[in-house]
Amino acid sequence: MSATAISEPLKDELLKFLKKTKKADLITAYLFFLEKKFQISPVLFIRDKTIFQSEGNLVKKLEEEGKLWRETEIKIQYGQQSVNENTKKVYICPFTGKVFGDNTHPNPQDAIYDWVSKCPENKERIGGLKAKRFFVSEDPEVIKNYIIKRKEPITKIVYSSAVTGKLFNSKQAVLDDFSKNQLKPLPLEEVPSQNRFQIEEHFLAFIQKQLEESKINAFVESLSGHEEFSPYIEQWLVEDKEEQEDDESEE
Repeated sequence: MSATAISEPLKDELLKFLKKTKKADLITAYLFFLEKKFQISPVLFIRDKTIFQSEGNLVKKLEEEGKLWRETEIKIQYGQQSVNENTKKVYICPFTGKVFGDNTHPNPQDAIYDWVSKCPENKERIGGLKAKRFFVSEDPEVIKNYIIKRKEPITKIVYSSAVTGKLFNSKQAVLDDFSKNQLKPLPLEEVPSQNRFQIEEHFLAFIQKQLEESKINAFVESLSGHEEFSPYIEQWLVEDKEEQEDDESEE
């Protein structure tokens, strides 16, 4: 069994972690080491209740599957819209570009439902009735399009979140909103022991491989060459012995 290589900066980070985390067991210390060594940044995708190895891994997967954003065409009418500099949220008719602002109408959501249900340009039908489909956006850049006075109606390509359905002016804005509202960072040491969420299959396979006994032993062997880790190793050996004795007493 060969010892695991630990760089000086990583050794210093691990020592700081152990000093800060009282009575950190061996697995907790080892998982902290893995997180730093492999630069892992686990995130919980809240909607799917699944933990991924990093935000980048999740975003790449969703983009490949077309489950993150979609290009959408919106219409913007000419003339002054019911939107101003204080508008924070808009409801948009996809057929005409008619828009209702959260601060310019007492019940904008009811108004957009009523509008699309009677809109002559709405040719979509569900069960024989006009579809009550509309767009919603809180992106200031999208809202800004409706404040500007125009002489002619225009169409514009924007991006809708495949997760929330909200409109954004750019793909980056979709990603920023996704990161802010759909993800929760988790330290690696909390991931294997939790039972509330799924772990994405490739990430789970990585964790299981790294938690092989031979790899953990190699980690301890590397630390044993540094005197500052001796108190922690002694503590882990005592804990391991106590666990073995407990197991034997239960048999």
